[in-house]
Amino acid sequence: MPRPAADPAKAAHTKALRQQAGRWLKTAREAAGLTQAELAERVGLRYYTFVSQVESGLGRLPIETQGAWAEALGLEPGDFAKTLLRYYEPELYRLLFGAEAAGQSVTSPSPALRVQPGRAAG
Repeated sequence: MPRPAADPAKAAHTKALRQQAGRWLKTAREAAGLTQAELAERVGLRYYTFVSQVESGLGRLPIETQGAWAEALGLEPGDFAKTLLRYYEPELYRLLFGAEAAGQSVTSPSPALRVQPGRAAG
C-alpha cells in the first residue's frame, strides 16, 4: 500500500518544531559550558557534525541516546526526554500528558535546563 503524500503544512510544522528543539539543545549545551565537539565526545559520537545537525533542526536525537545526552549536559533524563517529546512528537505528548500540557509553549524555558544539584555542568 503506497504512503500518502506528505501534507506540506504538517511538514513545515514538523520542521519548525525540530528547529525549536535544536535551539533548546544548543541552549542546554551552552549552559553546560560545552562545545559541540566536547558534547559529541561525551555522548560517544565519532563526529561532532551530528550535534550541529541536531542543533540546526536537520536531525533528531534517537530515543536510545537521550539518556547519554541528558547526562552529558547535566540534566535530569526524564525531564530531558519529556521536553524532546514535546518537540518531536507533540501529538503523543498531548495523549500522554493532556491537552493543558500540550498547550504550553515549547519555546518557554524548561525545568530540564536546570543543572541537577551535585552534577557538574562542564
